[in-house]
Amino acid sequence: MSDDESTDFGYEQVAKRDKARRVAGVFDSVAPKYDLMNDLMSGGLHRVWKTFTIRQADVRPGMNVLDIAGGTGDLARAFAQRVGDSGQVWLTDINGAMLDVGRGRLLDAGFNVPVAQCDAEALPFADRTFDVVTVAFGLRNMTDKLRALTEMRRVLAPGGKLLVLEFSRIWAPLAPVYDAFSFSVLPWLGERIAGDAASYRYLAESIRVHPAQEELAGLMERAGLDRVEWFNLTAGVCALHVGRRI
Repeated sequence: MSDDESTDFGYEQVAKRDKARRVAGVFDSVAPKYDLMNDLMSGGLHRVWKTFTIRQADVRPGMNVLDIAGGTGDLARAFAQRVGDSGQVWLTDINGAMLDVGRGRLLDAGFNVPVAQCDAEALPFADRTFDVVTVAFGLRNMTDKLRALTEMRRVLAPGGKLLVLEFSRIWAPLAPVYDAFSFSVLPWLGERIAGDAASYRYLAESIRVHPAQEELAGLMERAGLDRVEWFNLTAGVCALHVGRRI
């Protein structure tokens, strides 16, 4: 598809060539307060969701792990504790401000992991490099999700698995309350805490236009992943999708 074609930026349609720049602006703005806002937005539940993801990843000593759109480094730090000296963890993000925060936090924790600022749609790694690939709360911001998932599958070693943790489609009876929080409370918090209501309004919108659970599973299968399954977390506010390269 041409870069002149449109794609979603929240509820707005923008040229595909412009989305990465618009998303970068959002994360340049929110990076300094990202962790605090995550705690406020989720009531701390994002830590529980990440802990579940880490357990499902089942990272062991000697493994090679890639954390894509790794943000502030929560998953990379947990994996670095598990791979030991015989393994390796890479932290990547397309956004330099977020990557700086993550790298600083990892160094503060005593982990000097390699980092790379790169686009998930064109990963700078050889085929079949990693035993585990993870992306947490990053896929919905990518312009071409199928291309990104195909790249993630490409760098997986045979027998490896991809874990996608992302906001998803909440249980329908809870949707009105969730929507009220997302479109009223969340931008208000963004303005008061981070001085940026618009970025948090975009984040709320980006969840609504992201593929729901079954659709994302189908997209992962189209990317060549096998045995795709998903786990609904907190009534579907979030879901963890797991696919494997056979």
